[in-house]
Amino acid sequence: MCAHVLVAEDDEKQAELIRRSLLAEGHTATVVHDGAAALDAARRLRPDLLVLDLMLPVLDGFGVCRALRGGTEQPDLPVVMLTARSGEDDLLLGLDAGADDYLTKPYSPRELMARIRTVLRRSGRGIGARGEDPVVRAAGISVDPVRHEVRCDGAPVECTPAEFQILLAMAGEPERVFTRRQLLQCTRGFDRASTERAVDVHIMNLRRKIEPDPRRPVRLLTVFGVGYKLTGTRA
Repeated sequence: MCAHVLVAEDDEKQAELIRRSLLAEGHTATVVHDGAAALDAARRLRPDLLVLDLMLPVLDGFGVCRALRGGTEQPDLPVVMLTARSGEDDLLLGLDAGADDYLTKPYSPRELMARIRTVLRRSGRGIGARGEDPVVRAAGISVDPVRHEVRCDGAPVECTPAEFQILLAMAGEPERVFTRRQLLQCTRGFDRASTERAVDVHIMNLRRKIEPDPRRPVRLLTVFGVGYKLTGTRA
């Protein structure tokens, strides 16, 4: 089952650990670090599930849950709440606010992934749960996040984990221009020491694999002064 998971966690190291675990499970992830950003992202991106830290700045997890449950955009968004509080009162408050599950810190990433799978299955969210095709396609490129496979005009393409995540993001939004910084975020967890310039290397390597002539790209295009985009039309 492949899902888009929104992670709202103010501890950046913890958020990155969750993000890497989600990617390893075949999910996509968006990370924010405060409650107001979580509400905005939930309304704009319409994720399949929200991993929500209770003690967020600006607006805490209780407030985020209540706002989502009382709104019209995502009233049924599944929520897995994370907290350092282990008291029964806090558990009940979290569930009363609308959380579907509640996990106390410290926890293992494997336990969190298991909880996420259970909530997704129970809610019918995620690509696999809806019976939809998980493969994203653009410009003759197909990227399968479940099987972790890439094909170009039907032929298999071997990609590094970082290249795969970049291509998955770009194929999911063809014609969108991605900045180097945005593409760098796709590689976090795979290239820990990467810089924005490393993105250029990944793009160059991808062009060698998917372009008829890498020197004259027709699929993976440079938008000068901004970044890169994957065209939505077949080469």
